[in-house]
Amino acid sequence: MAGGWSRDGAVQDQIDASVKDAIEQARGKLPAGDSLVQCEACESTIPEARRKAVVGVRLCIGCQSELDAEQAHSAMFNRRGSKDSQLR
Repeated sequence: MAGGWSRDGAVQDQIDASVKDAIEQARGKLPAGDSLVQCEACESTIPEARRKAVVGVRLCIGCQSELDAEQAHSAMFNRRGSKDSQLR
């Protein structure tokens, strides 16, 4: 139940849009294609077990861990400016 000047369902629409954006962002991060033998970033050899386990892998474990840490830090901000993001 929305109040003020907003129509009924506006809050749910915002929640749905945020979830849809998160799903699209996660799908965009999925690797595709053939796995590389050497890491794109540091050129170290990517183990065969990793290449088989992760389709389209492009980074070694060390470089992927660094990238994940950087992305986790920047993911703390909600660009929509919802109340949920402001309360964190």
